[in-house]
Amino acid sequence: MSLTGQLETDIEIKASADKFHDVFSCRPHHMSNVTPEHIQGCDLHEGEWGKVGSIIFWNYMHDGVAETAKQVIEAIDDENYSTTFRMIEGHLLDKYKIFDITVQSTPKDGGSMVHWTLKYEKLSEDVSEPKGILQLVTNMTKDLDAHLTEQA
Repeated sequence: MSLTGQLETDIEIKASADKFHDVFSCRPHHMSNVTPEHIQGCDLHEGEWGKVGSIIFWNYMHDGVAETAKQVIEAIDDENYSTTFRMIEGHLLDKYKIFDITVQSTPKDGGSMVHWTLKYEKLSEDVSEPKGILQLVTNMTKDLDAHLTEQA
């Protein structure tokens, strides 16, 4: 059994790809207002919002448990509406040596398709796939879509 893995999901939304991308690339701190049952806070620890290399700190609920994550923004691709985060501290690193999250939104008729990719390396074979995190990002996507379409 391999210790490295990848989980992916696609979620169709009504919001535009650029507005969705803008929140995750430049304004992730707004997520605690958009989806407070999942995200309790997102703070800038180093750098600037929307800049590669910046470090952000999340307080979130995962499988009913309050957890934290410190991530560096590894990449922002405004042309392809993609943002990549690398975990550098937090609860997930108790189970995973590497944990990267990429979110990409693609325009389509009547909205967008949001594609999430979780790439990870487990610390041991006893560690399960991060399906709870995949559900968390799915829920966050749906909440953000509802928020953005209400504002339109």
